[in-house]
Amino acid sequence: MNKKLIYGVAYYYEYLPYDRMETDFRMMLDAGINTIRIAESTWSTWEPKDGEFDFTCLHRVLKAAEEFGLNVIIGTPTYAIPSWLDKKYPDILCETHQRKNRYGARQNFDITHPGYLFHAERIIRKLMEEVQPYNCIIGFQLDNETKHYDTCAPRVQKQFKEWLKDRFGTVENLNDRFGFAYWSNSIADWEDLPDVRGTINGSFGAEFSAFQRHLVTEFLLWQRRIIDEYRQPDQFITHNFDFEWRSHSYGPQPDVNHFDAAEALTIAGSDIYHPSEHDLTGAEIAFGGAITYGLKKSNYLILETEAQGNFGWLPYPNQLRLQAFAHTAAGADGVSYWHWHSIHNSFETYWKGLLSHDFSAGAIYREAQTIGRDFARLSEHLVHLKKKNRIAIMISNRSLTGTKWFPTAMLGTAPEHSYGDYFRWMADACYHINAEYDIINDSERDFAPYDAILLPTLYSADEDLISALKAYTKNGGHLIASFRSFFSDEYLKVYADAQPHHLTDCFGLTYDRFTKPTNVTLASKLADFPEHPAVYDWMELPEQVTGEVLCTYEHPAWGGIAAVTKNQFGDGEAVYLACRFEQSALEILLQKLFADWNIPLPQAQFPLIIRKGTNQLGKEITYYMNFSEDVQRFPLSEDGTELFSGNTLAKGSELTLEKWDVKIIEN
Repeated sequence: MNKKLIYGVAYYYEYLPYDRMETDFRMMLDAGINTIRIAESTWSTWEPKDGEFDFTCLHRVLKAAEEFGLNVIIGTPTYAIPSWLDKKYPDILCETHQRKNRYGARQNFDITHPGYLFHAERIIRKLMEEVQPYNCIIGFQLDNETKHYDTCAPRVQKQFKEWLKDRFGTVENLNDRFGFAYWSNSIADWEDLPDVRGTINGSFGAEFSAFQRHLVTEFLLWQRRIIDEYRQPDQFITHNFDFEWRSHSYGPQPDVNHFDAAEALTIAGSDIYHPSEHDLTGAEIAFGGAITYGLKKSNYLILETEAQGNFGWLPYPNQLRLQAFAHTAAGADGVSYWHWHSIHNSFETYWKGLLSHDFSAGAIYREAQTIGRDFARLSEHLVHLKKKNRIAIMISNRSLTGTKWFPTAMLGTAPEHSYGDYFRWMADACYHINAEYDIINDSERDFAPYDAILLPTLYSADEDLISALKAYTKNGGHLIASFRSFFSDEYLKVYADAQPHHLTDCFGLTYDRFTKPTNVTLASKLADFPEHPAVYDWMELPEQVTGEVLCTYEHPAWGGIAAVTKNQFGDGEAVYLACRFEQSALEILLQKLFADWNIPLPQAQFPLIIRKGTNQLGKEITYYMNFSEDVQRFPLSEDGTELFSGNTLAKGSELTLEKWDVKIIEN
């Protein structure tokens, strides 16, 4: 485990327009940067021809890193294949649902292809042999943002068939579980299993997606086993997981089960990119950090985040600094920029690094220097921050896939929103009211650490999970479930009893009608609840409501029907949100519920964000972050030391945060 915060950059000596490595390393040290990530993009450099290896650049960088005292994370160079490998194996690129890929882009090959695996293992082993003499290497990164790339090759589908045999045994069981009788899809023999790319059956298609995610887990475990043969006990293994991409790191990743794949790692890692300038909120940092912390229930590394980044992400003054400390506030033990220098040609020319194309020590670099100095000076206080949040949000890849097959849209039309939107709806509402949360997987069964569990659109839930959540609530827990939860089993087969399945007594309601809301709003007697917040995407019409009605619909036909309910169940309470509505209203609702359940929240809301944890010294650390251009003030509830200034602040004194400012109090 690293003893200091990692402050790093991706460094690509091979991409430089001229040799300036010693200058770069001096600039890094002047900025407080202590770690570089290398090698994950350079297979064709190390092996320009099949079986011909040249590690000259690698040794040059590693020798210089040792001379300058820089730590190094080595990435396995397997996520972008050389052109000769494509020529050698014409079927190495993915056959997807849509097409056969062509060479040129990265991450377009079949990670199960025997030829790919042979050559990938060979280059990994050659690389590992070459780096053995160096003491500067602190860890290894497996591949890069690995996904299954929608591989659907005949060989993959054959493996999928074996996967199905293992789970269902007979075709009769398969037909029954997946409802293959519909449109005459039943099979009489395993050899009759159709090409999955043509399926109209959501259960079959979703199971193939689960299998594809499994391929990613197996691939990373395979690389881990190779690395383990070479690495030293004090060298970690990580991976840079990414998230659903919507011009930035938006939501849960559909193509990887992060929780399963994290088995291959000794420390979790992720890449988090987010809007900047006037759109910087910190919500993506909190969301991505919560997932990554949850993978190992421990601290993690940000292996990539933006310095200047994509067009429109040029940070305002103080934003780079605010972003860095927002990561450590979420539990990150390191922050690394992608990348050091801006690339001078090819695809990501305008994805700018810490240095611009002229390599000058500009404004971004100078702000990075302030971060580096404080990371070095305050590492003892900030590294290994432990989070003990009382709220959890459950994530579910199967629900994500299920709602992709059956979106909140009329048949034949594109959905306006998806699972990621509904997840972020709840997560961002918590973030805005400073309700810190963990993200837990739907395989989790130990709910004891949490006073409240939020379930955004848990569409697919097996009987065991449902029973565990029911028991949690009955024994004193607090459950908040949104619309479209507990609708189907793990194979997307809709439960045949009253909805929500097996939980009608828990939530104190049932429903069998749902529709797309048009000109529907909410009414509520809750204090401070907004007037007439709009309802979006989906609405259910509960009946037989035995609990307290917190909100009702406003509509000529549906008016007066319960939209939000709270029900006492055993020693706990269960809240049901039968629709999606404006986030501001959800924030008010959550504040009231958390207060009723004695879950304390700071008396502050976005743009003033407050994050807490316990440091390795056993002291409480509180981050105060201002995600706005307006000055924010907050009274301190106890004495403490502001770490940047070293000033002692008394209880009741007012903390002032300038625009895009951050302060850290140690108690």
